[in-house]
Amino acid sequence: MSYFMLAVGCTIGIGYMLRNLLVRGKRCKSKAKLHGKTVIVTGSNTGIGKTTAICLARRGARVILACRNKQRGEVAVAEVKEGSSSSEVVFMQLDLGSLSSVRSFAENFLTAEPRLDLLINNAGLFRHGRTEDGLGMMFGVNHIGHFLLTNLLLERLNACGPSRVVTVASVGHNLGKIDFNCLNTHKALGTGTSPLKAVQMYNASKLCNVLFTHELAKRLQGTKVTCYSLHPGAINSDIGRNWSKVFKAFKPFTAFFFKNTEEGAQTTLHCALQEGIEGLSGKYFSNCTVKDVYPKAKDDVAAKKLWELSERLSGLV
Repeated sequence: MSYFMLAVGCTIGIGYMLRNLLVRGKRCKSKAKLHGKTVIVTGSNTGIGKTTAICLARRGARVILACRNKQRGEVAVAEVKEGSSSSEVVFMQLDLGSLSSVRSFAENFLTAEPRLDLLINNAGLFRHGRTEDGLGMMFGVNHIGHFLLTNLLLERLNACGPSRVVTVASVGHNLGKIDFNCLNTHKALGTGTSPLKAVQMYNASKLCNVLFTHELAKRLQGTKVTCYSLHPGAINSDIGRNWSKVFKAFKPFTAFFFKNTEEGAQTTLHCALQEGIEGLSGKYFSNCTVKDVYPKAKDDVAAKKLWELSERLSGLV
């Protein structure tokens, strides 16, 4: 029995060593303080968004929790205040699946808040459906909502520069494909309701995030704003709260082999705070390191085409 227990102990010990080596990843090394700065974090009532908000509030920032659900958002405000020992935490309602809500949020923010130094486009979902504007849900929330929000706030970001826009994408963008014919016909990144279709549309929405950042950087040249996209790592969070039972069955596995939210927030923090990366505007980061991307994720023609389509679908033009 003692040999058995020893073997079990060694196995667990090796497992945790491997986890720390392969899963935990690098940490943001910036010591930057943010007193007098204002930050917006979308989807910050849960997951890495909430953890990111706590970390930024600890550094002295005024943090706006931009969330869809008022009740959950207000609970998150209390949790972020407690976790950061900061009183400079505010909830503002934002439903990225509603273009009118995005416009209302931007108007209210610009009226109430004199500064904006960091916009962190963190919110994302993995779910079939349609937004209230008739867009595919993942396309509308993961890309179009953030596209419109960013554009409505760019003038304030530039006025307060140097400032940054950080968009949470995913390594899944490598598997994404944007079908512009489908977008023009169905205002969605795909059709069908199977789990496989959901994965394909999610990956495509993340490719939109990377292409958006690539094109945004070109349009920001000569301004005081820089932008970055990133893969946070495989996170054990509740983005899959709407997943099927098949996906949920893997939760015990992901709890061990995926990053927790504190680990998963590090690349977001790196892109938001790290000194000296201004020359990497438009680039994609993973594990607190700039990474090259496949040609499709830095395709100038596709990025411009997506931007112009997004302008039209979001009502910017």
